[in-house]
Amino acid sequence: MGGKSSAGGAGLGLWLALAAFVVVLDQFTKTLILGAFAHGEVRPVTSFFNLVRVHNTGAAFSFLAGASGWQRWFFVGIGVAASAFIVWMLKKHPTQTLFCFAVTMILGGAVGNVVDRLLHGYVVDFLQFRFAVLEPVFRGGYFPSFNLADSAITVGAASLVLDEILRVRRGR
Repeated sequence: MGGKSSAGGAGLGLWLALAAFVVVLDQFTKTLILGAFAHGEVRPVTSFFNLVRVHNTGAAFSFLAGASGWQRWFFVGIGVAASAFIVWMLKKHPTQTLFCFAVTMILGGAVGNVVDRLLHGYVVDFLQFRFAVLEPVFRGGYFPSFNLADSAITVGAASLVLDEILRVRRGR
């Protein structure tokens, strides 16, 4: 799970502060959207980017959005369990800077979306991109709407992949 950084670990407190910053920024942007947009309202920004207010009761790509409501608590449970596991990993691997950054981004994003589920019963999504090349996969070429928490999770996942590639290369 990643190699040791030359500068040593940043410390659990710093990683948790970064995760908290992600949660605060995520919730701030969602509060702005909830206050400025009606549900389903779309405001074009460019030819390929809109701000939109969408309520996602499911997970990624609206997975289980059509379920009868049990999915809310299921995803809250997964988020809480994943968060506890990530904090344990941060404690266990404090000197693996890229790894810790990666899981911290995932932690911040997961908590941001759990907060939504607890407060609203759904996740507030508001970033919408459209690319013609996506039309065969997504209706109208619109990539599913997402939010800053989802972006942090994506950055974290990409960083985990990079960390593993670097770890393997160092092992050769």
